[in-house]
Amino acid sequence: MNPPTLAPQGGETLSRPSLWSRAAALAQRLICDSLLSLVARIAIAAIFFLSGRTKVTGLLTIKDSTYVLFQEEYRLPLVPPDIAAHLAVYAEHLLPLLLVLGLFTRGAALALLGMTAVIEVFVYPDAWPTHLSWAGLLLLLMARGGGALSLDHRLGIR
Repeated sequence: MNPPTLAPQGGETLSRPSLWSRAAALAQRLICDSLLSLVARIAIAAIFFLSGRTKVTGLLTIKDSTYVLFQEEYRLPLVPPDIAAHLAVYAEHLLPLLLVLGLFTRGAALALLGMTAVIEVFVYPDAWPTHLSWAGLLLLLMARGGGALSLDHRLGIR
C-alpha cells in the first residue's frame, strides 16, 4: 500500500526532503568528529613533514643549503641560524609524526601553531592566507584533540 500524498493547498507545495538536505544528513552521519580530526592531522602533518624533508638528506642530515637558508632568508631574531635550523628540522619531523599517530595531539598542534606564527611574523608575512589555513587545522586539533582514531584516545590522554 502506498503512503497517502498531501495535495498542495493555496499555492503551497509539499515535497519530500530535497536532495541537498538528504545529502547533508548523510554527510553529517558519515563525517564524524573523529574522521574530521584524522583528516586534519594527516593534512597538516604532511605540510610540515614534507617541508622538513627538503631540509635534510638521508634520515636527518641537515643540508648545507638549510643553514644558508636560515642565515640569509629566514633570519629569526634572538635565535642563531644554526640552532634555528636544527630546531626547525627536528620539529618538522617529530611533530607531524605525533599528529599522524594522534599522540599528544594538542601539544603537537600548539607547537606547530607557534611555528606557523613565527613563520608568518618573521619570515613570510605576505603568506598569511596559507598560514591562516594551517592555523585553522591546528586550532581544530587543539580544540577537539586527536579524536577516537588516535593513540591519545586509546591511551586515555586528554
